Amino acid sequence: MKKELIKQGVIYTDMETAIKEYPELVKEHFMKCVPVNDHKFVALHGAVWSGGSFVYVPKNVKVDIPLQSYFRLNSPESGQFEHTLIIVEEGASLHFIEGCSAPKYNKVNLHAGCVELYVKDNAYLRYSTIENWSKNMLNLNTKKAVVGKNAKMEWVSGSFGSKISMLYPMSILNGEGAKTQFTGISFAGAGQNLDNGFKVIHNSKNTSSVVNAKSISKNGGKCTYRSLVRINQNARGSKSSVSCESIMLDDISISDTIPTNDIKTDEVEFSHEAKIGKISDKTIFYLMSRGLSQEDALAMIVRGFADPIAKELPVEYAVEMNNLINLELEGSIG
Repeated sequence: MKKELIKQGVIYTDMETAIKEYPELVKEHFMKCVPVNDHKFVALHGAVWSGGSFVYVPKNVKVDIPLQSYFRLNSPESGQFEHTLIIVEEGASLHFIEGCSAPKYNKVNLHAGCVELYVKDNAYLRYSTIENWSKNMLNLNTKKAVVGKNAKMEWVSGSFGSKISMLYPMSILNGEGAKTQFTGISFAGAGQNLDNGFKVIHNSKNTSSVVNAKSISKNGGKCTYRSLVRINQNARGSKSSVSCESIMLDDISISDTIPTNDIKTDEVEFSHEAKIGKISDKTIFYLMSRGLSQEDALAMIVRGFADPIAKELPVEYAVEMNNLINLELEGSIG
């Protein structure tokens, strides 16, 4: 596979190597999509970052096999500050998968990584990530994508574990006809506060965004969907659709939706829909009457709720996500 990538001119390496071997490429893009003054954790990241992935896909090159990176934090009471930089040139396409995890410690850990994605004109990028942190982790990651003319950026996100998560990937649609799609799910159990969402800025006309966010909370866990949709005045003819669905598995869990919609022109199509509810006892009873145990009935409903996200992942990652959901329902993670 590595030989085939080299033959196509694709660069896939770690960030330290990229700085040494491709300094001009890195210098042109590094901390430009996510400036160091964005917020204090980005400033910290810019000062102490280490590790991460660098991907460069040349013009009109189609990478058929997903590229994958995996990050694991192995030390207690420490921080992880990896930097991911992906550049997809004009007319090129790529699917990149990133996984993150950490074992359980008694001390609090910090994850303040950064992801910068550049999707040039007529290019395509899908960025998929499954985060399975232990429940002593503060997950304060920052992810942004700049999307060019007629290009498409897709996000697929699964957020599990962590004590506190504040994560809001952003697409900046700078080119006419640019598109973005976000599909994500989060699962909060006892002692967890997962504050996740998505941001999109429409900076050019005829751009479009589709957001499909789901969350599950149980045993007093808290899920918050926090979003921003901004359609600027020069983004006439743009379209945006946001859908948020949440289920609570008991009477003590919390689920909130906090959307911010900043529409600066009338010549757009915009919709926002939010649903929050509980699994009914009648549904559980019906499935139990068909031979399922109460635990299996609950797991079946939750997996069905998460199925639209699982369908967007490669098979092995969809299986892993379903396994994580089962572990969360058993209270086995963290």
